[in-house]
Amino acid sequence: MISHIVRFAPSPTGDLHLGHLYSALYGWQSCGQKPEQFLLRIDDLDHTRCRAEFVQRHIDDLNWMGITWSKAPLYQSQRLHRYQAALSFLQDRELVYPCFLSRREVNEILSAPQETDPLRHALTEAEKQSRQETGTEPAWRLDMAKIAKLAPSLSWFDSQKGEQRVDITSLGAPIIARRDIGASYDLAVVLDDFDSGISLVTRGADLFSQTGLHRLLQHLLGLPTPLYDHHRLICDEDGKRLAKRDDARSVSYYRQAGYHRADIMALLGLS
Repeated sequence: MISHIVRFAPSPTGDLHLGHLYSALYGWQSCGQKPEQFLLRIDDLDHTRCRAEFVQRHIDDLNWMGITWSKAPLYQSQRLHRYQAALSFLQDRELVYPCFLSRREVNEILSAPQETDPLRHALTEAEKQSRQETGTEPAWRLDMAKIAKLAPSLSWFDSQKGEQRVDITSLGAPIIARRDIGASYDLAVVLDDFDSGISLVTRGADLFSQTGLHRLLQHLLGLPTPLYDHHRLICDEDGKRLAKRDDARSVSYYRQAGYHRADIMALLGLS
């Protein structure tokens, strides 16, 4: 049996809920419940939403469920230099372009699509320079018109659905560096997984559509591609996916209500 290195990467924007816990347990079981093969990463890149107080509560909940790890957690907020280096690599090869458009402008342009990447030439060079001079920081988008000519046929493998082909034309013009952070979730996780030696990425089926972009970034940055396993989502009684914004009941709620680990496992359909 192949022994994989896996990770669980919660974002500390709220308490851990059952959907998150299922993902953690899924990864924990995928590595044979071996602490030396299970890594915890704190996806706290978005400083506008993440809170330090949630990190310890996540750790407490995971430990209470018997999930442990042998290495110190990796924090995205401590790796901004790594993301900047990767962005510079892509900039030097002219595979990205600065986008000075506001969110409202982007929405207006995309509501009436015209060319392959209508955002690329939405502003004149003079308008871009004017915004830069007034202090507007750009986001950085992949130049898909150029990349489409350079990238060969790409694929990745999902353990449940098999080989998947990347449709570059469906990716749009993705942002890989936000103007306020200097990176994006997609760029960060690709680098994090590589640097941590992750061989199997286990995560929810809601992230399945993003994996094509991650495969493309791996190709552009010269990184190997791990295996992927997109597991089922945990839903409420109405079939709605649990999410923090939906006020899903947290693991701490069940703990305080007197539930035991076995009860939580039963709620998640796990043995």
